[in-house]
Amino acid sequence: YPLHRHVSGFTSSLRTSSAEVFLPTSVGLTSGLRRPHQKPAILRKISAAQQLSASEVVTHLGQTVVLASDTLSVLLHCEAVGNPKPTISWAKNGEEVKYNDRMLLQPDDSLQILAPVEADVGFYACNASNALGSDSVSIAVTLAGKPLIKASRATVINTESPAVTVDIGSTVKTIQSANVTINCQVAGVPEAKVTWFKNKIKLSSTHHLRDGLLLIANVSLSDQGLYSCKAANLRGEVTETSQLLVLEPPRPLPYLEDLTVVLSSAGINTPSVLTSPSGTQMTISPGSSALIGCAVDGHPTPNITWLYSGKPLSLQHHLLAAGRILQILNISDAPDGEFSCLAQNEAGSLTQKTSLAIQEYRWSVDKLMACSASCGHKGVQLPQLRCLLDGAEVNISHCKEKPKPALHPIACNRRDCPSRWMVTSWSPCTQSCGGGIQMRRVTCQRLTAKGSSVPVSNEACVQVSKRPVDKQNCNRQPCVEWVASSWGQCNGPCIGPRLAVQHRQIFCQTKDGTSVSSDQCSTLPRPLSTQNCWTDVCGVHWRVSLWTVCTATCGNYGFQSRRVDCVHIRTNKPVLEHHCSWRPRPANWQRCNITPCENGT
Repeated sequence: YPLHRHVSGFTSSLRTSSAEVFLPTSVGLTSGLRRPHQKPAILRKISAAQQLSASEVVTHLGQTVVLASDTLSVLLHCEAVGNPKPTISWAKNGEEVKYNDRMLLQPDDSLQILAPVEADVGFYACNASNALGSDSVSIAVTLAGKPLIKASRATVINTESPAVTVDIGSTVKTIQSANVTINCQVAGVPEAKVTWFKNKIKLSSTHHLRDGLLLIANVSLSDQGLYSCKAANLRGEVTETSQLLVLEPPRPLPYLEDLTVVLSSAGINTPSVLTSPSGTQMTISPGSSALIGCAVDGHPTPNITWLYSGKPLSLQHHLLAAGRILQILNISDAPDGEFSCLAQNEAGSLTQKTSLAIQEYRWSVDKLMACSASCGHKGVQLPQLRCLLDGAEVNISHCKEKPKPALHPIACNRRDCPSRWMVTSWSPCTQSCGGGIQMRRVTCQRLTAKGSSVPVSNEACVQVSKRPVDKQNCNRQPCVEWVASSWGQCNGPCIGPRLAVQHRQIFCQTKDGTSVSSDQCSTLPRPLSTQNCWTDVCGVHWRVSLWTVCTATCGNYGFQSRRVDCVHIRTNKPVLEHHCSWRPRPANWQRCNITPCENGT
């Protein structure tokens, strides 16, 4: 019998005839059915095209069922071979079929759909499985109208296999150089035409397109994007899209640009080191900070986790440049151990490491200080106490935690000193001002290595230096004194009863009466230029009269006043008020009768 093959890859029929051939999808015809142990294989049925009643549709897998308005039942056969006997299950559009009074599982594992409706349209997959493996074949149930695409919403991650096949609608994440096949299984009446797009741009015929399959060979980063399958016929069109992401496992880089940027802001002298898969090492001063870079690349960008001795960080640190740089604030917190960065993405992981060796501070006494004397009997040298780090001298505070070594003085320059002039202190000046003389004693002596001072002739010292003077002038400043004028009248402002202030002038002048700057008398006690004095003018007081009658008997507006005058105590005559200002002036008005008024008042 001739075989009828649908262009879209499916065969359509209603109730099948006897002209049938069964082909297993994964076993041979001759020996596959007789093997004692065999993983499941679902039989596909290829039949001759015949036109039967559409009220009851019976078909095998590998076909397409087109529902009509008078279709009462659809029976989907699934026959599988295998040893042990396979278990059959059904799924619709990737989800397990939920059986009910319309969706029935028959005893022979066939799936029957009673009174099918538009919601029943989709791809039905028969899954056969046993202990040795599984097999799956799908069948399309559609309406006469716009096409139907078998789509998946799965995410497929491939990190090892050289080839991967997915249904359209899936998200594919794969390593480079793999072959990716995207399957766009289409059902539709009228027959649908399939067109492929990448990032909304139609793919040319040079791409590997065959029977709804798109092959992307030897995948690289340039192949990333959105791949769309559009199925169109006279009734309409439908599109499904898959996203292809190319994975690149983390790999080491020879440099890290971010580290250079961070160093420029942190200080070029900040120690820095890059990790590597084999491990690096750096020697660093205790107490200082350090920058450790994790130079890795990958796609997508790897997430970086820092570890110390294989455990999460507990010491003080900062993460810079999106975690690619670890700043250790005080390296003394990590006396030993290994720092490592774990770079991870969906394609794999990479560990790089480094070790930091802390230099030790130590005391050194290998140098001597200068001798304390060039001759005589007291010259000693002390060892110079220095703090060293890797042979270089550093601030002595770094060694304060270390025990100091004992310092033993060493005698030096124990010999007779050359003859030299010896002088005593100057005598007191003969005059306190106006010019005087002071004296001192000058002798030539030699200090011996035993510490005794021996007088020698002046000629021995003259050969070495000029003889110091033994007499000099002193206190040559002129003799000065403070001079005061007579007190002025006692007529200043009153500061109390009969009490005022009087003034006089103070001058600085020499003994002969010449006036000079006050600065020349600054070392002498200065006489007073003001003093209190008694005067009858200030014999005053405030005099007040009786209060006037209140302007109201009640309410809030009543007030009364009185006369206030500054008068002389003796004459009882008014004087200017400023003479009484040393006492507070009494009030000359006040409120009165601040009481509520009765009604009608």
